[in-house]
Amino acid sequence: MKRAVLKDLDLAALREDLPAYGLIAGDIGTIVQVYADGEAFEVEFVTTDGTTLAVETLRADQVDRLPSRHVLHARKLAPA
Repeated sequence: MKRAVLKDLDLAALREDLPAYGLIAGDIGTIVQVYADGEAFEVEFVTTDGTTLAVETLRADQVDRLPSRHVLHARKLAPA
């Protein structure tokens, strides 16, 4: 099955943990740049107060587009 195409400002769910940034699979980021026709993406992850946690270049297989019928979930960020 072909993955849904992501574009700038789409929300994307992380498919794997990124422990160096305190991010876990399921965390939501915003696509801020699309590379090589969707082979990779620059994704920004922020806290609820707008603080940027990470801006990472991720392969297409590391993120999923969020369909419109998903419920977002909040979790407390572990102390640094």
